[in-house]
Amino acid sequence: MTENRIVKTAPLADGEYWALCRERNVISAAVNGHSLVYPKARMTVKDGWAFFHRDGIEIWSCNASYAAAQFDVHQA
Repeated sequence: MTENRIVKTAPLADGEYWALCRERNVISAAVNGHSLVYPKARMTVKDGWAFFHRDGIEIWSCNASYAAAQFDVHQA
């Protein structure tokens, strides 16, 4: 019997972070939908949402739990 497990990641607290892609190259990042963030981007978390930006321009956004699960996140 195969056991299905759901892994939940706690959402990030509101604040400023650096998000680093776990993918090793831009092609892998593109396959996973993270090419705009590759290799890293500044990330602001507010009210459960993560907003990625470069040079003051928002480039992408997602749920903060998804960001915590998919990127290496470090306090800015």
